[in-house]
Amino acid sequence: MSTDTFSASIDSKPVPLSQDAKIIGLVSMAHAISHFSHMLLVPLFPVFQQEFALSFSQLGFLVTVFFVVSGVGQALSGFWVDRVGARPVLFSAIGVFMLAALVAASAQSYAWLIAAAALAGLGNSPFHPCDFTILNQRVSQPRLGHAFSTHGISGSLGWALAPLFYAGLTSWVGWRNAYLAAAMLYAVVLMILWLNRECFLTEVVRQNPKTVPLHAEKESDFAFLKLPVVWWCFGFFMLSTVTLAMVQSFSVPILKALHGVSFEMATLTLTAYLLCGALGILVGGFIASSQAKRGISSDKAIMICYAVGSFLLVLCATGILGAVGTMVALAATGFVVGIGNPSRDMMVKNATPKGASGRMYGTVYSGFDVGFAVAPLIFGALMDRQLYSACLYAVAFVLLVSIGFARSVEHQKKPQTKQA
Repeated sequence: MSTDTFSASIDSKPVPLSQDAKIIGLVSMAHAISHFSHMLLVPLFPVFQQEFALSFSQLGFLVTVFFVVSGVGQALSGFWVDRVGARPVLFSAIGVFMLAALVAASAQSYAWLIAAAALAGLGNSPFHPCDFTILNQRVSQPRLGHAFSTHGISGSLGWALAPLFYAGLTSWVGWRNAYLAAAMLYAVVLMILWLNRECFLTEVVRQNPKTVPLHAEKESDFAFLKLPVVWWCFGFFMLSTVTLAMVQSFSVPILKALHGVSFEMATLTLTAYLLCGALGILVGGFIASSQAKRGISSDKAIMICYAVGSFLLVLCATGILGAVGTMVALAATGFVVGIGNPSRDMMVKNATPKGASGRMYGTVYSGFDVGFAVAPLIFGALMDRQLYSACLYAVAFVLLVSIGFARSVEHQKKPQTKQA
């Protein structure tokens, strides 16, 4: 049975809410643990800075290693998901996360931290191709907008949990034991997913080698890369991610430097940013579903939300809001940008060629990794030069530029759909 037939069978008859909810919930759990792993090292940067005498640039390089490995792996894993299905790839990835946490727990030098970052990046690489392939195949069409919303919320919750998890356990049992606890958490999640493994079964598209020449099969795997919409989507994800990467990596020291905010309050602000992002994604799910029903293009919500987010970041950069006002504005930025995320995911879905879900999401979402890989290097250098406000002005500008890429995706989408 082909992917198209499998998807059609879902939409041909009403699907119980409980069935969709179970699949959405389990996929979202996996997505949360992947985003939790984005923060494997970041919350303990102050600890590593003292423990191993590291600069901001060296700390930023750890984030770069994670996302370079994740970006390359994500683009490649999309092809693998299309060939063997999402389930075995997803389960293997969580096992790699466990290994990364164990390496971090055993770290004796900066090189160990680089190895942990590389392993975590490798584990993270298949999640978007796996998650969106499962959701697009296994969830009924009318609930896809809410599925994308829940999926996005779970990622933000995973981000928000990590600073609390690592900071709390580090103050209680030490940072090495905190990583051992993280490895146990991965084991529990993997067990839950394994017990519900039937929910992760996806169909793959196979061509008959007797009727299709070998060279034609190879061409079909990569033909989607010729579509301009793929690269507009890639560019949009890369640019829009720069803001999130900077806030995650350096908002805590920026708040401390500009306003004298304590480490605890600055960390709570980062958590608030991520939690408000989750709330924004919840709201954005209803907006994305409403837009789809009314035939409104997905880029409308993205344009408005990102423009407001850019304005709030500029306010933070000026310093006129003071310490409390800046912390509130950062949290609000997370909320308004989060509202646009389900529309972003719907935009990519509508631009995806038939039978290339894993490859499309793997390639496009590798732009997410590129943004995360580049941003720490750039902003780490600015931080070392104490150009704290410049970091905020820069990400506000980049967020505005990403709006133009979203508009280009919308212009390219209809010709691409005909070609697919």
